[in-house]
Amino acid sequence: MNDVSSIVHQGCKIAYRVRGSGPPALFIQGVNTHGDGWNPQVNDLAGRYACLTFDNRGTGGSDRGSEPITVEQMAADAAAVMRAVGWESAHVVGHSLGGPVGLQLALTARKRVRSLALLCSFADGKGVGPLSWRLIWAGMRMRFGTKGMKRRAFLDLVVPPGTKGDRNALAAELAPLFGHDLAEPLLVLKDQMKAMWAFDVNGRLGELAGLRTLVANAEFDPIAPPKLGRGVAAGIPGARYVNLDGASHGVILTDPKRVNALLVEHFGEGG
Repeated sequence: MNDVSSIVHQGCKIAYRVRGSGPPALFIQGVNTHGDGWNPQVNDLAGRYACLTFDNRGTGGSDRGSEPITVEQMAADAAAVMRAVGWESAHVVGHSLGGPVGLQLALTARKRVRSLALLCSFADGKGVGPLSWRLIWAGMRMRFGTKGMKRRAFLDLVVPPGTKGDRNALAAELAPLFGHDLAEPLLVLKDQMKAMWAFDVNGRLGELAGLRTLVANAEFDPIAPPKLGRGVAAGIPGARYVNLDGASHGVILTDPKRVNALLVEHFGEGG
């Protein structure tokens, strides 16, 4: 288990963890997941980097708070956690909704962001989850199915089509990384989704010119398909886009070696 610390920011307890030593790297998770969702990265990278993860409001050890959840608020939480550990700047990595949080942090506190990595992410929440039969079928089972059906439907959104093996066993294996039974979404999910849908910085991406930025989206991602990532990379002058062939939205969990190698290359020598 990771040692958990906490701060109180704007009246809300935020839980966080730091592992490893070296150049600082902040990892920001997305919807319906706590900070331990980054363990496949932290377990590998902590030998080279100081890795900071935290639980977004309403997940893991963090309180929900009384204020409406927004991406701007989540970015302020991320900056507060950095201050708590004494970091002036860090490599910032965001997955899914964590990408908009990283973008917002970079737009409002540029000096805090050494580099930016956006994984399976987007700059405009309204484009997330474009309608498809895959998404409709998964959504129906997650709403009306048995717990087993709900778990398998959830997996259909995060693993590539045709993934073999025991889906029930895989759901049990991944549950600790998400912080809950995959059949039972967190209570904060709806609030996080509203925050995501309300976010749009497509018109401001040009302000991040000169910031070393990696955008990587997965080939079979039904939530943040590659066209969303390509749009972000096109909007940030100098950004690098990588298409994660054969992967889906949960690539940080299902193929961590590939993701981690990409991050090490992106961070660069010397941090």
